[in-house]
Amino acid sequence: MANDKAAKSNANPKSGAKKKEVKKETGLGLSHKRDENFGEWYSEVVVSGEMIEYYDISGCYILRPWTMSIWEIMQAFFDAEIKKMKIKNCYFPVFVSPGVLQREKDHIEGFAPEVAWVTKSGDTDLEVPIALRPTSETVMYPYYSKWIRGHRDLPLRLNQWCNVVRWELSNPTPFIRSREFLWQEGHTAFATQAEADKEVLEILELYRRIYEEFLAIPVVKGKKSENEKFAGGLYTTSIEAFIPNTGRGIQGATSHCLGQNFAKMFDINFENEKGEKGMVWQNSWGYSTRTIGVMVMVHGDDKGLVLPPKVASVQVIVIPVPYKDADTQAIFDACSTTAERLNEAGFRAEADLRDNYSPGWKYSHWELKGVPLRIEIGPKDMANNQVRVVRRDNASKVDIPTSNLVEQIKDILENIQQSLFDAAKQKRDASIKVAKTWEEFTTALNEKKMILAPWCDEEEVEKDVKTRTKGEMGAAKSLCTPFDQPELPEGTLCFASGKPATKWTYWGRSY
Repeated sequence: MANDKAAKSNANPKSGAKKKEVKKETGLGLSHKRDENFGEWYSEVVVSGEMIEYYDISGCYILRPWTMSIWEIMQAFFDAEIKKMKIKNCYFPVFVSPGVLQREKDHIEGFAPEVAWVTKSGDTDLEVPIALRPTSETVMYPYYSKWIRGHRDLPLRLNQWCNVVRWELSNPTPFIRSREFLWQEGHTAFATQAEADKEVLEILELYRRIYEEFLAIPVVKGKKSENEKFAGGLYTTSIEAFIPNTGRGIQGATSHCLGQNFAKMFDINFENEKGEKGMVWQNSWGYSTRTIGVMVMVHGDDKGLVLPPKVASVQVIVIPVPYKDADTQAIFDACSTTAERLNEAGFRAEADLRDNYSPGWKYSHWELKGVPLRIEIGPKDMANNQVRVVRRDNASKVDIPTSNLVEQIKDILENIQQSLFDAAKQKRDASIKVAKTWEEFTTALNEKKMILAPWCDEEEVEKDVKTRTKGEMGAAKSLCTPFDQPELPEGTLCFASGKPATKWTYWGRSY
């Protein structure tokens, strides 16, 4: 999917923009259109928008400051919320011994093809190869069994912000499927299942808030099928997003109840108040930098990135627009003052005072990077004590008095955040199709829909759906059974097997 050369040449700003006549020739812009070649468009926009740079190891990407600032904003929110829940941060090593990795066979089987191994130190072969963590259950739980002895040691609630390595072999895609990525992983242990169940849903709600409140992306909360749940776990809940352009669902984040399976494997026992031995109940949960890729896919357009104000590194860019014979310095000073006022009011604002680029080049540059709001200041604006404000999401322009600047900018940014969510929800909802028969299901699948269908909840039937829909585009599978269940009239039959249906489930192709 990479389009490095086109992206790099388009991202080259040295197109001699010093003179006024080069204003039309920006040297920016994307060479692919979102609706014509989504994959190439996506690859180009994440590079040209200065989010990532391709690295010389396939499937690994450099996360540039424009990306890291988004990650840090989400991290600050989530970290504060889990601390309110008395969850503490820790850090475990990236290396895993093969012995520990193999202790939980069911669990590691799902990851086995993706595990990367260190086999040498310098020129010397290691006696025992060492794995790089694909996830940390097997890394952490031997120590949980050491630290948990009695009921007073519970609950044990830890989280770590770290990287994991999964040696993806097919179609690495920036953010969506990479060989190394950043995430948080929470690992908790409780005395009772009720406590574990409660936490699973509390964490899932935080993930919904990250997607809907910060990234302006609508998601469905639900439970994964037995086939799709976390290997070795009791049950998995997830939030599911959908990319209408590709007709694919995408798992946004997961919160698993592991039950007592890992407690059995790793001897995580405790003594209760009565002196009786018991096994702990465990959860694990995580979200990753994949969130950022979903945001790009959902909101981006043919001009580049479109960032929701809540996560944008720069929410407002202030650009001077001097004309011939204008007092350039006074205009530059007005831009600096405007940016300072906005920063003091709590916004993330910058003034672009570079004199080697034309205003037109700057407009295109910051549009490509997705900045939610642009303020333009020229001689007329100064004479009228106003600024011109241009929205990134819909390109609408409005002149606002400088006296009322802060209040107006606040309202506009809030409106952009809500408008992005509403537009994404409208597009997502238009992509949902109810299918009650196999014919309706396959028609909807070919139309790139997210399908809500009645299902008998049998594993073999789900496997059969995968087999029957295999093709160039990839097989369909269950995405999740939504917690918010529509009414299921008596006598409703499963779309795939014709047996009595027990629930409504979302189906589709996925990333």
